[in-house]
Amino acid sequence: MPSTALKKSIDRQRKALEEMVAPVIKSIAQDCSNAWPEREALNQALESHVQDLPYVAYLYVLGTDGIQICDNVNKNGRFIEHFGRDRSKRPYLKEVLPAVDYWLSEAYISLLSNRPSITAIQLIRKNGKVIGYLGADFDLRDLPLTQELYEEPGQWRQIKGDPAIRGLLFQQTRAKSVLDKHIDEAISILTELYAQRGVFHGKLLFSSSRATLWLVEDPYTYRILEMEELIDPDICFAYPMRPYPEKAVVPQNRIREIFEGFKKLRFADETIYLRSGSLNIFNGLVALNFSCDGSHYLRWDEFLNPDHPFWAGNIDSTSRPATD
Repeated sequence: MPSTALKKSIDRQRKALEEMVAPVIKSIAQDCSNAWPEREALNQALESHVQDLPYVAYLYVLGTDGIQICDNVNKNGRFIEHFGRDRSKRPYLKEVLPAVDYWLSEAYISLLSNRPSITAIQLIRKNGKVIGYLGADFDLRDLPLTQELYEEPGQWRQIKGDPAIRGLLFQQTRAKSVLDKHIDEAISILTELYAQRGVFHGKLLFSSSRATLWLVEDPYTYRILEMEELIDPDICFAYPMRPYPEKAVVPQNRIREIFEGFKKLRFADETIYLRSGSLNIFNGLVALNFSCDGSHYLRWDEFLNPDHPFWAGNIDSTSRPATD
């Protein structure tokens, strides 16, 4: 189930698509009613409206039993192999409600393209009686309305991990890594790379003693720093000086505090301890993964607030979401 913020973003896209498609679909359904039930007449009715739906993958007509009684039609012509196809078990028909004339399905994986798709269904009526369905399939990648980027919310979220790991949690203790022994040097170098040398996102992996870094000037490629590099100040020569990004939401002078928080969580307990932590200065999120395999995501300022519920909670008892 999508998070509340993600669901709202999806719902906005669905509403925009519905407003674009519904009036056209209703008009096509009326022409199909007049052409009912002749295959050729229905094909012609669909062809006359293809240009009204420039993003449609296919138009087709079904009987009330879900059997297709015409060809698939799109801007490239007719596809006769779909005549007689049984669509009664497809997800978009299972959702149809008899009391609703028009229905926009949930997204599903198309049998033809193996890609995420969505279908609009319009009831076809004659003399007030439902005689069939008009279907309009859309490939999500062809819809301009689905291109709005979802914004990740900054709320605290907790997500449970592998139950097998949680079940054996109290049979394990933290094994001291090389990074544990040199954590102060690593924190100093990471702070320098973030604050002065263009790193905007990074993940510190304590158990394997390494870090992965993403740079503002090359965001599509990540760098891996192994232990020898992570504690060697000379590594800074490989990352030229860069101005701290104006769009960063994490203040430059608070970066070290966040990494010091990672250190605190790493050594706070020998059973429940931090395995990895990451920081993104643009969305301001701190991500934490613990020995119980539970993960937490929270804003940088919440992470630095000792009165935040995160610091009072049981790290091994994770749920999703922590808050709405």
